[in-house]
Amino acid sequence: MNKSTRNRALVGTALALAVSTVLTACGGGSENTSSSDAKAEGSPSAKAAADVKNPLVTTFDGGLYVLDGESLEVAGTIELPGFNRVNPAGDDSHVVVSTDSGFRVLDAVGAALTDIEYEGAKPGHVVRHAGKTVLFTDGTGEVNVFDPADLASGKKPEGRTYASAEAHHGVAIELENGELLSTLGTEEKRTGALVLDEDGKEIKRAENCPGVHGEAAAKGEAIAVGCEDGVLIYKDGEFTKVDAPDDYGRIGNQAGSDASTVLLGDYKTDKEAELERPTRISLIDTETNKLRLVDLGTSYSFRSLARGPHGEALVLGTDGALHVIDPKTGKVEKEIPVVDEWQEPLDWQQARPTVFVRDHTAYVSEPSKRKLYAVDIESGETLKSVTLPKSTNELSGVVAGH
Repeated sequence: MNKSTRNRALVGTALALAVSTVLTACGGGSENTSSSDAKAEGSPSAKAAADVKNPLVTTFDGGLYVLDGESLEVAGTIELPGFNRVNPAGDDSHVVVSTDSGFRVLDAVGAALTDIEYEGAKPGHVVRHAGKTVLFTDGTGEVNVFDPADLASGKKPEGRTYASAEAHHGVAIELENGELLSTLGTEEKRTGALVLDEDGKEIKRAENCPGVHGEAAAKGEAIAVGCEDGVLIYKDGEFTKVDAPDDYGRIGNQAGSDASTVLLGDYKTDKEAELERPTRISLIDTETNKLRLVDLGTSYSFRSLARGPHGEALVLGTDGALHVIDPKTGKVEKEIPVVDEWQEPLDWQQARPTVFVRDHTAYVSEPSKRKLYAVDIESGETLKSVTLPKSTNELSGVVAGH
């Protein structure tokens, strides 16, 4: 991507937001700083003086911080009302922001929102795989697929679209051969997934995955979606169901790695709980179709799962440590103390410590202290830490490649 052509205008006109819709998910800060001059919604209140290096993006109540990925210092502040979520766009410059009105594209290197937007109620999952980025809008059931390299033009990329039969909290992913896997469901019930060929013709369907939620890809392009009784795997043109050892064994959040055939998932068994705080994680081997449970001795949240550069399974526990697990054996190889002990809040939108991994570094937030840490996964050393102006919520950054 040629950053020397970066001369895009910062967004300065107000964006009319839709009625405040609660974003659907699979999880703020302090009061906004007042100003005598009203700021346009989505406008930057502090412009980056130069291109931001390896940017990170974190949300706070009322906006976004764009951080220098090396110093962790705030390089730009963007005001954006509402509950916002952030995900890598799939290149080395952009981040996708889920807002009240749809998906918006942030030029993180330039610390400015672009004019690229995918409107729709309840923007949900953002998936990167095989050189394509896929957006699923829960309120409409619409799927948008694009090449993240096309974001460099500053214009909305041309891409593929698919309309689900009914709107639901779903997810979709495009495979290397052009097949599109997308979930099946309604607002009341989710049942499984289907696969379309490059021409949009349905070629496979599986409806034995109740409560389907989340996705992850493993080495060898095994794609898994979570169920309330295990996981559903699509590999080599066929669906395979891997059952949980319990009648209700929900795996709703997963993390995959191109370096490992084993997927990391959460694991919950109490269907009636207002909020279950599990201590066990699941490891799903996509070669053997076997599922292993590992008890960490500490609970975690849906923002606790990540993968290391060599396929390590990483879990940020409520004990404050980053647990590094061998995905093949299930052995906890080390526990890296990072933050104080914490408890997952009842409301999934409320802030809690969060982990985001890029290369060999795990970035961990501690909202109660307004802190952000950069931790070397292999040595366990804290490389950098910073205290931010406001308490933060979500954490992400640019990630080139898949």
